[in-house]
Amino acid sequence: MSAAVTLYGRPGCHLCDEAREALLRVRADAPFELLEIDIERDDELFKRYLERIPVVCLNGEQLFEFHVDEAALRQRLSLS
Repeated sequence: MSAAVTLYGRPGCHLCDEAREALLRVRADAPFELLEIDIERDDELFKRYLERIPVVCLNGEQLFEFHVDEAALRQRLSLS
């Protein structure tokens, strides 16, 4: 099964941009599908994540809020 990483964020969020950059660095070594979800396009997601973005999930499991721990993500990807 291929790993899927989802980044919940919104335009203009500098932490979201930093999280995306971290995910792309990890993906260069450990390929995975990257899905980006703009929380401003969904009222429920906006309410759920606004104060916590960026939120990063791996195969549906939430791993990180605010910052991506690249080493931890690499480890989790090696197990999936």
